[in-house]
Amino acid sequence: MIISKLPISQHIPSWLKSGLFALAICLALPSCSLDEHPKDQIEEEIAYASAEDLYRNTVTTLYSYVGGNTDGQGLQGTGRGIYDLQTFGSDEALIPKRGTDWYDGGIWRQLYCHNWSGGHEIVGNSWMYLYKVIALCNKSLEKIEENKNLLTLIQLQRYTSEVKALRAIYYWYLLDLYGSVPVVTTTNVTINDVAQNSRSEVFNFVRSELESALPNLANRNSAEKGAYYGRVTMAVCCFVLAKLYLNAEIYADDNWTGAQRLNGSNMRFTIGSTEMNAWEACLYYCDLIGQMNYNLSSNYSDNFRVYNENSVENIWTIPMDKDLYSNQQQNIFRSYHYRHAAAFGFGGENGTCASLTALKVNHYGEADQDTRFEKNYWSGEVIGPNSDRITDRLGNPLIYYPLEVSLDLSNSPYMETAGARMRKYEIDRFATNDGKLMDNDIVLFRYADVLLMIAEAKVRNGEDGQPYFDLVRKRSSMHTLPATLDNILNERMIELAWEGWRRNDMIRFGVYKSTYAGADEVDESDRHTIVFPIPNDVLSLNTNLHQNPGY
Repeated sequence: MIISKLPISQHIPSWLKSGLFALAICLALPSCSLDEHPKDQIEEEIAYASAEDLYRNTVTTLYSYVGGNTDGQGLQGTGRGIYDLQTFGSDEALIPKRGTDWYDGGIWRQLYCHNWSGGHEIVGNSWMYLYKVIALCNKSLEKIEENKNLLTLIQLQRYTSEVKALRAIYYWYLLDLYGSVPVVTTTNVTINDVAQNSRSEVFNFVRSELESALPNLANRNSAEKGAYYGRVTMAVCCFVLAKLYLNAEIYADDNWTGAQRLNGSNMRFTIGSTEMNAWEACLYYCDLIGQMNYNLSSNYSDNFRVYNENSVENIWTIPMDKDLYSNQQQNIFRSYHYRHAAAFGFGGENGTCASLTALKVNHYGEADQDTRFEKNYWSGEVIGPNSDRITDRLGNPLIYYPLEVSLDLSNSPYMETAGARMRKYEIDRFATNDGKLMDNDIVLFRYADVLLMIAEAKVRNGEDGQPYFDLVRKRSSMHTLPATLDNILNERMIELAWEGWRRNDMIRFGVYKSTYAGADEVDESDRHTIVFPIPNDVLSLNTNLHQNPGY
C-alpha cells in the first residue's frame, strides 16, 4: 500500500480527541491541548473503512506532531521546547538579555547557567509535548489492534512496528532529557498504575522496541518526497539505535550522580546472535545506514537549502511546505536583528547568538578559522539579499560583533548587535507567516553525524577512526587533524552547529557544565544537571514519582 502524500492527515478521527485524558492526567499534562483540529474530526466508521484509512488515521496522522507551530511543540522548529533545552542548556548558544528584550522572567539565563528547576517553563513544556505524542501512539496501537480484521498479517506488523518505533523515539528524548521516567504503553491507566522506571529500564525498553520494529520498517529514504516522506524508516531507526549505544554509558546509569561511571567497553549487548560492547553495537547500526545509499553532500550547505529534499545526506527531516503544512521554522528569525530580517521582508526578534565557546572552537578571527563558520553564522557587516548594505536603527551600517556577547547586554554599546547569528538555513524569499513557513525541511538526522559517530566509537574501542573523521573535514576543505576524542567533540560542535546535539555531546564526553561564573552559579560537581528535573506539576499529581537527584 502506498500513501502518496506526506503523512499529515487533514482529518482527525474522534478518538484522538477523547480517551487520552486518563494518561494526560496521570502524567500531569494539565495545560497540554489534545484538541489541535477541533473542526476536522471524523467518525470511526469512516476512519476505519479500509486498511488504507486505518493506516492514514492511526499511523500517518501521528507525524503531524513531529513538527509544530506553537511554543513547546515539535522536535525542532519552534521555541520554548526540546530544541531550546538541548541548545541553550549547552555552551553552544545563548539568548542574552538585551535591555528590556529577552529577559522573559530569567528563563534563558537559567538555561545557560544550568540554574533551572522543576518549575521552569521549557522543562515543563518539553515533558508535556513528549508524553502527549506517546499517548497518541498508545491510542493508535489500540485502534490498530481493534481493527486488525482489515489487515493482512504483514500490514499489521508494519503498522504496529512503525507506531512503536515512533513512540520509542519519543521515549528516547525523555530518556535523554529526564533520565528516570514512567514507561506507559496503554491508555487504560490510572494514576495508581503509573510508576517511575529507572533510567536503565527506559534505555532497555527503547532499544528493545526499536530493534523489534526494525525488520518491519521500510528500507526507503525518509527525507525524499514520496510515499515515505517524513516517516520512520529503517535508516531513522538505525540512527537512533546508534545514538543509544554511543550514549549507553549515560543512559544505562541509574546512579548518574555517583562517582563511578559505566564503561562502554565492558557493557555487553546481544544483537542477533552476536555479543558486542556498546561501541561495537553503535558501529553495527552505523554500518547498516552506510549500506542504504546515504553519502555526504558535495556541498555542506546543500543540506539546508530551500527544497532540500534531494539531499543525499539527510536521513530524517521535518517536512516543510508553506502551502501544505503548518510546521514552522522559528529559529532563524529569532536570531536576526530587526533590520536584518526586514531586508528579507520578515520580522526579526534579535535574540539567539553564538557563545564565546563556539567562536573559540571555530577559531573565529584566526588564520585557520573553519570554513563552515560563515556558512553557520552571520558576523561582521551584514549585507542584504541584493548585495545592499543594511543599516541599524540609527542609520549606521549593521555590524554583528561576535566577541561582545555576554548574558546581560543591557548597558553595552553592543546591546542590539553583539553575537554571531544563526545562518545555517538558506532564506526562503517566498516564505510566509513572517518567514516562519518556509520550504527548507528541518534537518533532524544526517549522514555526517553517522560518520562522526563511527569515528568516535572506533576511537573509544581502541580502533582507527581517522578515515571517517577526515571525510567530514575534507568535505569542507579543512586540514587533517588527529581523530582524538577532543578533536571529535570540537568537530561535532562545528559540523552540527544549530542542529540540537551539543548538550547530548557534552554529557557523553564528560564536559557538561555551565561556563557561567557568578553569584548564582550552580554546583555541578555531582553531575545532577545532566538530566532536567521532573516538572513540579507531575510530582504534585502523582505521588508514585520522585524528583531526580540534586533538585
